[in-house]
Amino acid sequence: MSDEATPATEPSPARFVVCGDSTLARRLVTELVDRYCVPVTVVLPSLTGNHAPDIAEFRPETGDPALRPEILVARRLTADVLDRAGVRQAAAVALVGADDVANVDAAMIVRELDPDVRLVVRLFNAVLGEGVASMLGDCAVLSGSEIAAPAFVAATLDDEAPTYLRLADDELVRATSRRAVEGTAADIVCALADTSGREPDTLPADEEGADLVLVREYGRRGDPEPQRRRPHLLRTTGLLFGRTLRLALGGMAVLFAVAAAVLAYARDLGPTDAAYLVLLTALGGADADPAAPPVEKVIALVLAIAGVALVPTVTALVVDALVHARLKVAAGGLADPVDDHVIVVGLGNIGTRVLQELHAFGMTVVGVDRAESARGVAVARELGVPVVIGDATSPETLRAASARTCRALLVLTADDVTNLETALLGRSVHRSRGTPGRTDGTLRVVLRLFDDGFAQRVQRTFGLTRSRSVSYLAAPAFAAAMMGREVIDTISVGRRVLLVAELPVGAGSDIEGRYCPDISVPGEVRVIAMRTGRAGQTIWSLPDRRPLVRTDRLLVVATRAGLAALLRRTAPSADPPPLAEPAPLRLLTAPAGRVDRPESERPA
Repeated sequence: MSDEATPATEPSPARFVVCGDSTLARRLVTELVDRYCVPVTVVLPSLTGNHAPDIAEFRPETGDPALRPEILVARRLTADVLDRAGVRQAAAVALVGADDVANVDAAMIVRELDPDVRLVVRLFNAVLGEGVASMLGDCAVLSGSEIAAPAFVAATLDDEAPTYLRLADDELVRATSRRAVEGTAADIVCALADTSGREPDTLPADEEGADLVLVREYGRRGDPEPQRRRPHLLRTTGLLFGRTLRLALGGMAVLFAVAAAVLAYARDLGPTDAAYLVLLTALGGADADPAAPPVEKVIALVLAIAGVALVPTVTALVVDALVHARLKVAAGGLADPVDDHVIVVGLGNIGTRVLQELHAFGMTVVGVDRAESARGVAVARELGVPVVIGDATSPETLRAASARTCRALLVLTADDVTNLETALLGRSVHRSRGTPGRTDGTLRVVLRLFDDGFAQRVQRTFGLTRSRSVSYLAAPAFAAAMMGREVIDTISVGRRVLLVAELPVGAGSDIEGRYCPDISVPGEVRVIAMRTGRAGQTIWSLPDRRPLVRTDRLLVVATRAGLAALLRRTAPSADPPPLAEPAPLRLLTAPAGRVDRPESERPA
């Protein structure tokens, strides 16, 4: 044996495992590698489906070959596949496939392989998610559509609908425009963005110039009035007297009016007598008069023929309209044209969430999907929201949804090209008009677009400025959960996203002993509140002379890069020093008008 000591090698960092080939999986891999610089193993069902080719060809921004994801191809997530992916040695495992049942099954397999590994599971079903989170230990259950839906709703309503944050202590905090809170009792917590330029300036240093702010209010959020539906009988009546029947009855009325006018002139009759004679003749109640003038004979023959055709024609039209009415009402379709409504095209996961939120805001909503089996179709019918089944790239489908008179069109299918085609078609079908809440009379279009470059080109070429990406909005929350930190909520600023997170001050971390104002970095991180001690008291008036200790937790608003950097600063050290007692919060107990300062700063 050699006397030379073998050089110690640093242990390789734990890997992160991502299972899925969806848009969320692709964004999540990018977030983990480029923002957190951690090694990733991706399990794909194939190398050709969905976004698998892009994931397999992914290259890190840093160019470090060690950070290039490892790829494992397996059609199903079995125990053997997950073991080969390294879940036993992984720091966290994310299951972000499109199938809720497959994700739950894989989560149970991972938990059997390693009882302690951190799990992050994508689930749409909220009830199922609560059960999974409570039974699988260290497990975060997130819904990408639930995270992203408020951004689409805000874009639809032009920020008329504020984004309320889901805080654990029922604090009423919302992101809204500065003009919406002027003259109210709301307290501005921090400035979120200045959107006056071509690109929004998030968390600006000049807080007074920001037009999007985070405010804290007193009281409760009111429940909006749900949209009113027309009674079943009125809807059926509206369908019964449809366009065809109205045209037939109108034509018959015109014929009778002309005949009455001719008879009144020929016989010198009054209007009442002429109308009486016309109806009597049409219904077969008049006797033939051989001595009548030729004009009267012709009128009598025409009326007799019209009368013979009147009853069966009206009967056939009424029966046809009644059958169609019953079928359409039973199917939950649009009974009659509506006005100033919102059309949601694509009732998948995100379309379903957006439809539910718009309905909760009291908006009149019409859903459109090409498949009767789409998830949101059943949800819409439970809410009493009409649904049109058909291809949205067809003008007939959009006209059936009353696209000519709608106030906004949301196109939320999973295909960017289809979304653009539908948006352009909807804009051409829509008639320009003045609508409450819109001064230009043009259609408000909100698109779901995955590719940022494509979205920018669409904006420049077609003037469609409102687009969002579900995966871009949701991926940072999934990545933070994999790193062991909870993202409370997200705030959309155009196609960008700000994250609201609660971070513990790690023992011996870089920020322990520092002051709250020192943590905020313009353009990256803003500390909005802190929780102290085990009781979790929330302090919104941040103390600037009380150092942070390891029992504190920070509430922050951050960009994606800012949160990644702050997570590294809050991480506990391997050998933390003993816990020191925190200084008292003098700012909170000082009388009004008095500010306690350190003794060294007091005047002699």
